Amino acid sequence: MSVMTDSGRDRRRFTAAVLGPETALEPTPVGDRVVRGVVVGATPHMLCLATPRGEERFLYDRATTLWRGGEARPDDLRDGDDAVVLCSRDGRLVAERVWAQAARATGVIVDREGETLEIDPGHGRPRTTVVLPYRTSGRIAVRHPRLEPGYVFDAVGVWREGAVWAARPATTQPPYPLSATPPRPPTPRHSTTLSGIAAWYDPAWGRSSHLDPRARVDGVAYPALDPVGHDAECDRRTSCVPLPLLSAGATLNLRNDCTRDTAVLPVVDCAAADSWLCDLCPACGGQGAGRIASLTMTAFVALGGLLEDGCFNATMTVHNGEG
Repeated sequence: MSVMTDSGRDRRRFTAAVLGPETALEPTPVGDRVVRGVVVGATPHMLCLATPRGEERFLYDRATTLWRGGEARPDDLRDGDDAVVLCSRDGRLVAERVWAQAARATGVIVDREGETLEIDPGHGRPRTTVVLPYRTSGRIAVRHPRLEPGYVFDAVGVWREGAVWAARPATTQPPYPLSATPPRPPTPRHSTTLSGIAAWYDPAWGRSSHLDPRARVDGVAYPALDPVGHDAECDRRTSCVPLPLLSAGATLNLRNDCTRDTAVLPVVDCAAADSWLCDLCPACGGQGAGRIASLTMTAFVALGGLLEDGCFNATMTVHNGEG
């Protein structure tokens, strides 16, 4: 993950100066209710995290839900766990939801040995080791029947010993290997408002989230980065959504169609693997096929997404001057 550089911010300022401020909106602060850090203490009534602010404490109430590869109890959380907390709307002191060790593996399978897969996420990122535990392997196999090299894989799970232990599939696997994907016809005209799927990814890979600034970035990785000014590692294909080309630093307006939460977010990275999939998200019964963006973990939660679901249906608007 390459956090947006000063050149990306400069681009937005230059666009606004030349074409007007309405063409390059400033990002919306979305993280007031979302905190990410490392567990340093957990009791049946309270969670303590090491965060960039120092040590922060969050109380549980009867409505608090916890997830650690599945529904969890307070005593399932362990010191050193990477945790994301969604605070109550009534105040930052009460945790509404807590996710511990949340992880995701999206990409193409390059190797399999027993119940262990090696996933290439593309974009020059390091390969991910995925373990398929017996208790969840059946659920994974229903939506990923071909766990063989060459096929696309996408699952949500937890970090454990440097690998992603898959808990549930995040999509339905295409019935053909990536190399045999049918060609999609080019789209001659791009719309400024599009509907599709918003997914999530972790730019910090679950590591040192209290120290790594990438863990706190609120932005999107985008499947159709403009090749001008970006390296060849952003290996996008023709998406099933007619996405306009955007550059890092551009902003887009994204709405969660399930919760109606909306924010203006900057493009911070490449999400070319999203162009490999033409899937549906079951949330809210949406029918929009194809991925339009992958939000950073904290931005996804801030816009009402549940990490264990892996996606929500979304509407994206690109302002004049960006596309």
